[in-house]
Amino acid sequence: MRITRHLAQLWEKRNPTAVHLSTYFFFALLRLILVFVPQLGYVHPDEFFQSVEVMTGDHFRLEHTRTWEFNNTMPVRSITLPWALLRVPWSFYEFAALYVRGWWQVELINSYAYLVFPRLIYTLISYSNDWCLYRICRLYGLRHEIRLLALGSSWVLLVFGTRTFSNTLELAMCSWLLCLVAECMLRTNTVVYKKEFLEEKYDKAASISERVKIWKLKNALPAHNLQHLFAMSSICVAGVFNRPTFLLFGAPMVFFWLLRGMGTRSVSFRDFNLRIGLFCLCALPALLLFIFCDSLYYQHLTVGELHMLQLGIDNFVFTPWNFIKYNLDSAQTATHGVHPCYVHLLVNMPLLFNVLGLAALVSFAQLLLRFFCAEYQLLPRFQSIVSLMSGAIFVPLFFLSLINHQEPRFLLPLTFPLLLLHAPKLITGFSATYPFQTQHPLLRWLYDRLLCSRASAPHLLRIWYVCNVLLTLFFGFIHQAGIFPLAQHMSHVVATKPAATHVHLLTSHTYSLPLHLVNVPSSRVLHFNPQTHQRYRRQRDFFLYEYSGLALDTVMHKVKLISGNCELKRNGASRLRYKMYLAIPATLSGELHEALQRSNASSYLHFELVSVFYPHLSTEAFPRLQGRHPCDVDAPHWTHDDLRGTCAVEQPPTLSFAHLSRQFSSFVHQFGLALYEIDVRRKQPRAATHTLDLDTAPATPLPESSS
Repeated sequence: MRITRHLAQLWEKRNPTAVHLSTYFFFALLRLILVFVPQLGYVHPDEFFQSVEVMTGDHFRLEHTRTWEFNNTMPVRSITLPWALLRVPWSFYEFAALYVRGWWQVELINSYAYLVFPRLIYTLISYSNDWCLYRICRLYGLRHEIRLLALGSSWVLLVFGTRTFSNTLELAMCSWLLCLVAECMLRTNTVVYKKEFLEEKYDKAASISERVKIWKLKNALPAHNLQHLFAMSSICVAGVFNRPTFLLFGAPMVFFWLLRGMGTRSVSFRDFNLRIGLFCLCALPALLLFIFCDSLYYQHLTVGELHMLQLGIDNFVFTPWNFIKYNLDSAQTATHGVHPCYVHLLVNMPLLFNVLGLAALVSFAQLLLRFFCAEYQLLPRFQSIVSLMSGAIFVPLFFLSLINHQEPRFLLPLTFPLLLLHAPKLITGFSATYPFQTQHPLLRWLYDRLLCSRASAPHLLRIWYVCNVLLTLFFGFIHQAGIFPLAQHMSHVVATKPAATHVHLLTSHTYSLPLHLVNVPSSRVLHFNPQTHQRYRRQRDFFLYEYSGLALDTVMHKVKLISGNCELKRNGASRLRYKMYLAIPATLSGELHEALQRSNASSYLHFELVSVFYPHLSTEAFPRLQGRHPCDVDAPHWTHDDLRGTCAVEQPPTLSFAHLSRQFSSFVHQFGLALYEIDVRRKQPRAATHTLDLDTAPATPLPESSS
């Protein structure tokens, strides 16, 4: 007991710095664990379709979707970075999987590997953000513990940092560039200060020996003008080819690098111009490499043309320019969604960074107010770390707000500078001192009740934790989370189906299904048979029809057309059998029944609930309080309380516990993705206790669907 009491006292007397570091390491480990769990939440289709879908499909010769961004005529996505980050590691993984299969008969190439392995690579890259933050804090003598804690616990790193977005790479590259610029600024300031100090000493020296000594010290100072030049220029080229919006993020950083030491006797406009020229010159190798690789991949440049030196301007592809041309057309960007110019400022910033996003906006407004009030002495020095980070936040934020299509992930590169500047507010509060220049009762009340450390410090860290945990759970494990289990299920269906059988999958009100996760060999390329040493082409046997937010009445019309076409092939000379499935959010089970009735197809179409994948939430079909369970039949009346059929929507509401529990159960069961198998009734309705026709079945209890 005495030892336990002693340990408890030591625990209570822990250094807050150690507490913050230990919590950071917990979140850093959690980031890696969330890769292998894995997170089934589906944040945005670009997570797959801008890199992984194409790279994994090409490497393993799988059926995959090549979006319009990868067309050979006008490609807007560079292939060089995805190739280096995915195709090359996949080669090593495939080599290892070959030996594991031979020695232990364990198959490592499956849908789980297709999801997890690319995420592992991007997650390992995301840890460079942590290192860069720690590096800058150590260089400038800043507290790194709370900043690392804020970065590690942010849902931006826990969710986006573990996903295969191009924005995740953009965040890492901005962090690298900021770290290099900050280091160069510190070195230049130190060297210039020492140089000018020695020059003054040299002028005041009384003897020649003293001047010689000072002259040797001056010549021993390290060079600073071109520090990290090649690395920075290469990062900028890679960043622009990854996402051309990197121009907006990198421009203020490069500008601060060019401006180092300006205004002193040691640095002149000659140095400024020299830096610009050499920066452009050092960017050429990376620029030529990216253009060459993209031109080869998109077949604008062939090996034969290269060998014969028959080259022209049309043989080369410059994907960033194609990207910019596409996005300069507001009509084309409007097809992806049109947003007001204030969405980034008022919605996406608080969504990504919650209290720290608000703190950053208030701090910038305060800087602008001081500037317009000519209170220049209260502004940070232009060539300081605060000015660098402020420019890295608000210059790209301003220009991105001018684009009519705005998504939260576009602001991911702001994470690093924003947390570096404002993360300490999580423990110190919004403002430790009175921030206003004038005394006013309203301003004093605002400071005392909201901004001061006593009022805000005890709550900000708690709010930060709660918001980030909730957003991680929502986007990491709930939002569109049934897509990957659906892909795994369809992979099993395709692998176990009879020969000469086609599988048709229709989806509605869900995100696009990454085809490579279904693990179906491609029908567009030649495969090699190692036993016969012959090449062959597979017939396509899996068909995907995606109808996004299409009304279920129209979806039923599509079902009838597809089933009719399949019946023609089945009754024709080929006798081609088929299986047809429909995947929709469980909240639309009732609408499916009504659409089937309105389509007049209930006499020959039979829907059987195969499975429900939990959890799954589609923002296009929110669960309803007065909802129903996903099931095969929508009975007109509730007869049995066994969680089957439909919840008692028709019953008058009562305050009984049974009624409330039924409603709660129905609400929870709507957080799923329902998969129906569609059969065509040819002779008589199939008699079965667990599958009933959606239109003619009596209100009898049904077995609960498996999840």
